[in-house]
Amino acid sequence: MNIEVKININPKNIPNPETLGFGSIFTDHMFTMDYTEVLGWHNAKIEAYGPVLLDPSFMVLHYGQETFEGLKAYLGPKGEALLFRPEMNAKRLNNSNRRLCIPEIPEEVFMEAIRELIKIDKRWIPSDPGTSLYIRPFVYATDPSLMVHPSHSYKFMIVLSPVGAYYKEGINPVKIYVETKYVRASVGGVGFAKTGGNYGASLLAQEEAKQKGYSQVLWLDSKEHRYIEEVGTMNVFFVIDDVLITPSLSGSILPGVTRDSVITIAKSMGIEVKERRVTIDEVICAIEEGRLSEFFGTGTAAVISPVGELYYKDTSYPINEGNIGKLSKKMYETITEIQTGKIQDEFGYKVVVG
Repeated sequence: MNIEVKININPKNIPNPETLGFGSIFTDHMFTMDYTEVLGWHNAKIEAYGPVLLDPSFMVLHYGQETFEGLKAYLGPKGEALLFRPEMNAKRLNNSNRRLCIPEIPEEVFMEAIRELIKIDKRWIPSDPGTSLYIRPFVYATDPSLMVHPSHSYKFMIVLSPVGAYYKEGINPVKIYVETKYVRASVGGVGFAKTGGNYGASLLAQEEAKQKGYSQVLWLDSKEHRYIEEVGTMNVFFVIDDVLITPSLSGSILPGVTRDSVITIAKSMGIEVKERRVTIDEVICAIEEGRLSEFFGTGTAAVISPVGELYYKDTSYPINEGNIGKLSKKMYETITEIQTGKIQDEFGYKVVVG
């Protein structure tokens, strides 16, 4: 792929790593590429980060035809830029694209675009513990039309953002509210896809949970409101009777990269792992009987987020006395040390990009 590069002649100052939040600061450059039915994917560019032109009738604004991904770059011990399993993000983006009737992006194009953009903005990768350079690839429909049909043209973009912890609690346990009124996704819908509508539909429940003092919501299935699905932007794991359990992918749950990594790493440690349907009643019963020792979420943004309290039907259930569990801590340390090149990568997850 030929990428036209236009270097930003007005580079920004690098922010103090101690002041980093999540996703509010952006680097000097961005990647853009266009799609038309005649030319396919073409016009690849790296240029100065800035506003893009949006026609008021672009279909993305009216019918939500868009997908996105999230991954991170880390600074390795020799100053190299490292990615963590980016090929899985490329595959997942195309899974989402197929569901949203968006043309697939060749995996090699996805990888080259990220690689070249990071090489140019490598100075933005923070080195402080818990920090990284967040990478946001996204695709949106650009047909100027109010007819309801798949767009015939699209734009693929990538922006970069230096980030700190996703949750203000960091690796400390968060408080989770079990949602019993609203629904995130249904089997047969787009719950498995990474598309904005899934997140837009979750905002009201999330805001109501925050007003009650909880960091995120735990979603139940749409049909019976019994089976556990996700926590906000994360997949979930439970340690019950020394077995690591996570809800099986049902078509309404996002297949997380960190989720898959935790399963593989746990099995390599000799830990019994089960992917199956899990009911909220089973979890509450395990808490009450002292058989649930840990509950944690997994995702690119937070990596591992231990849960210290679960609220369900007017009752608060403390987990592990509000402390970080041994497995949660071990998983966080193992994954982040692979990501930053501090330990040997036995799984082939690490990709050097510059």
